Amino acid sequence: MAEETDEGAEKEIEEKEKGTGASASKKEKPSVASRGIPSGDSLYLPSHYSGELRAFQDAKSEAPLKNVWKLEEVMNFVFPKRYQAKYHEVALAFMQEMDRRLEMGGKEVGAFIAANGISKATFYNRVLPRLKRVGMLKVERETIVALDGKRKFRPMKISLSKTFGNYLSKIGESWQALVDDARSRKQ
Repeated sequence: MAEETDEGAEKEIEEKEKGTGASASKKEKPSVASRGIPSGDSLYLPSHYSGELRAFQDAKSEAPLKNVWKLEEVMNFVFPKRYQAKYHEVALAFMQEMDRRLEMGGKEVGAFIAANGISKATFYNRVLPRLKRVGMLKVERETIVALDGKRKFRPMKISLSKTFGNYLSKIGESWQALVDDARSRKQ
């Protein structure tokens, strides 16, 4: 009996060292239950039959319609006007400016913010990171060393990006292929 407890104690010590076994799992901190997807990582998708959306497919055949949503309608998926009115307003104004210019530098962005009375914190901490993360904008920085060699400058260049459209197109095309495959197997 003494041998069995010695062997059991040795196994428990080995499991503790490896981080496996029942004794190791008892010491792990319990994690908090998920509260859902953080708002910064989500897109707003109202019901496809919602009045917020303009028709995008034929009701009976499910064939896509040829109409194109306006910038305001597309921005509603990223910053829903219903829930994030100020962010929606700022993002829409900036994307309309980007639509006109295609590319902006840091000084031009600063001038845009000042001219439109937009909070720098709102723009740089909320709106710009989200537009960049979803793939609507591409932000690039170039490191320039001053002639004296003591100072570095990292001017910002913001441009429109197709990544957002490519990302959602890939999701949509994959889903349509799955549905078509399932329907063809049933027939």
